Amino acid sequence: MDEDGNALGVMSGYEAQQIASARGLDLVEISPNSKPPVCKIVDYGKYNYERQKKEKLAKKHQHVMHIKEIRFNPNTDKHDIEFKTKHLRQFLLEGHKVKAYIMFKGRMITHPEIGRKLMDDIMENLNDIGKLESPPKMEGKQLFAYFLPDKKKITAYKENLKKNKPEQAEDTTSKSEKSATAPVQKKQLEGL
Repeated sequence: MDEDGNALGVMSGYEAQQIASARGLDLVEISPNSKPPVCKIVDYGKYNYERQKKEKLAKKHQHVMHIKEIRFNPNTDKHDIEFKTKHLRQFLLEGHKVKAYIMFKGRMITHPEIGRKLMDDIMENLNDIGKLESPPKMEGKQLFAYFLPDKKKITAYKENLKKNKPEQAEDTTSKSEKSATAPVQKKQLEGL
């Protein structure tokens, strides 16, 4: 192929090199695995610049998914479980892959059913916005599961939040009105 993209036909490498040097350009192998190999007559510096520019643009629009990890213990308190699960939900809503794992220490490994029950609770709490990549696995002294964000469930969840927000806004205005009157009452009491 020449610099304009026109096909010159099948020819030997030597002939193609002669044509390229006559035009003051380079012979670049575009597709080496095809039969016959496809070569193009171009300015190599310009060709390389355009190729790098396309790669940068492709990287720029690429979404990178990070794996976020949260560790639990079989004897983790209920409030801590809720707090950590809240973080897992936030990571999933941001579009990250999440690894939840339960670390068994010492003799805790003799009761893996406690860890399984905890993992079932975590899976149940994350079911509305994420999906389980594979069933929970026990590896050494860790029970772990990977969760992926489910785009359909997340959009449904966010729409549900928007529908419920106007109702919550009405409730908060009544609270703010109550808090606005509280300082006035306090000042009146101080004057007595």
